[in-house]
Amino acid sequence: MFRRLAVALCIMALAASCSLFSKEIKTPPETLFKQGEKLYAEKKYEAAAEKWRAVKESNTAKNLKMATEIRLADALFHDGNYIEAAAEYENFRKLHPKNPKAPYALYMFGLSNYKQSEKIDTDQTPVSKAATVFESFLQEYPNAEMAKEVREKLAECRAKQASHEIYVGRFYYRTDKYGAAIGRFREAVEKYPGVPVNDEALYLLGNAYLRTGEKGMAKEALTRLVKEYPKSGFADQAKKMLGGIS
Repeated sequence: MFRRLAVALCIMALAASCSLFSKEIKTPPETLFKQGEKLYAEKKYEAAAEKWRAVKESNTAKNLKMATEIRLADALFHDGNYIEAAAEYENFRKLHPKNPKAPYALYMFGLSNYKQSEKIDTDQTPVSKAATVFESFLQEYPNAEMAKEVREKLAECRAKQASHEIYVGRFYYRTDKYGAAIGRFREAVEKYPGVPVNDEALYLLGNAYLRTGEKGMAKEALTRLVKEYPKSGFADQAKKMLGGIS
């Protein structure tokens, strides 16, 4: 008797789950899309992404699927899922290169990479990729409405890349590995010229050269600091150091 009851309960549970599954399958993609819009407006990005992913995977109209692809990427981005968002933006761009949203997708692809590395003490590969994407954007869409914002983000990328080199260089400098420190500081000032943080790079570069006895190179770095960053907090100390180099 107990066995029959257990079997009956299992059958009822299976039937109920099948019924719910059937109802979900029958939900029109247009309805799912609107549900996603409502959830997105409520900042329920993960739930919105689930709705839009279902639309994307359905056999819906091309225009609705296209609209869903970019919305799915946006939901993933705002949910902090930057790796998956980057993949969705890149995929949209590849599938629809002539779409009016293609410039936006390219920008957001770069921004999704940029967001993957917020700190200077972590791997900067995503930031380097973001910089490459932003450079590509400016070459392809120099007059786009968001070009100004892209230039600003590109400048932030370069500053972050320079800051990373300085961060590593400081470590080498503190541990008396001046040759390695010089390499990092030179990388910052030569590869990312003009970024605000390079005043420190030039100051530390001058100090590192003095430590290795290369007075001529030290003078060159410190002179450049005073000339290019006259208002820097390192400028006065650089002038004093220059006065002491014979």
